[in-house]
Amino acid sequence: MRGLSLVSAVLLAASGCLAQDYTVRNQCPTPIEWFIGTQSQGTLGIDERAFRPGLGPTPPPIWTNANLQGGNPTTAEFHLVPEYGYYYVVRDPDNRNFNTGIRIEPGVAPHNLFCMSAQCHEGNCTTAYRHRPVWDGVPPRPIDLPAPAPPLHQCLDPEASFEIIFCFDRQFPQTRGAPIVFGGNHQKCVDVSRGSFVNGTPVQLFVCNNQGSQRWNLQFAGTKIQVVGTNFCLDAGSTPGNGVPVKIWECFDNLPAQQWYLTDDNRIALAKTGLCLDLPEGNMDDRTVLQTWQCTDNNPNQVWLLPDQIN
Repeated sequence: MRGLSLVSAVLLAASGCLAQDYTVRNQCPTPIEWFIGTQSQGTLGIDERAFRPGLGPTPPPIWTNANLQGGNPTTAEFHLVPEYGYYYVVRDPDNRNFNTGIRIEPGVAPHNLFCMSAQCHEGNCTTAYRHRPVWDGVPPRPIDLPAPAPPLHQCLDPEASFEIIFCFDRQFPQTRGAPIVFGGNHQKCVDVSRGSFVNGTPVQLFVCNNQGSQRWNLQFAGTKIQVVGTNFCLDAGSTPGNGVPVKIWECFDNLPAQQWYLTDDNRIALAKTGLCLDLPEGNMDDRTVLQTWQCTDNNPNQVWLLPDQIN
């Protein structure tokens, strides 16, 4: 098979020799129930494998409900029809709902970045789609292009089989959260001042350092924005308004000062107030305390990004 040219491989695939086989392996620390689409495939013990021959190029999503506490499970997905050869991982948009790591291993040797492993091991990975892509009506990539960049992977070998490994790092994911990065300088992040987790500590801009004071749990629906591993949330105070500094405070359900949401244009808005998280006067100096300010279209001082939104 390795001697086939790329064009020959595509022609062979088009002739009908597509009956991909799939193996599923459980490396999680417990037995798991796993699924193809909506159909349970039973339980896989630790280090057990299950073989599913002839599922074809477009099987339903393959997933497990192990460690699932909300949202959508992480899935392995395939669109291997001739000239496409796509495979990829899809995760929930909310990093807190990430249930298991997944790796997809093609059964052929990688070459020129084609047929590489696809994997995602944590809720803020940038190597998985946050929403399921739709390929109907989308033309395939020209076969003379280089391999696509993750999260999309491509393997045009029509004889390729695939192995899906749950918990490929042999553990369930830990909640790590993600930094919130300032849109005007991707080296600066939202930070709890001096890492002091007490009520009233200011929230500031500081050089990104991957420390716990910069890791937040958040999603695109209305929600608290919580410092990972603590019971402290981003808080706008009892009388939010223009120029009011933000801080952390003990998290409470349904507290108006803690009800933030991410907008489609990358602002962090305080629900029902018309206020947004704002960098005062665009001052990017370390330790500049953040504030609330009237949400304004195209205001660069109000643009905040997650890691997988940064090219």
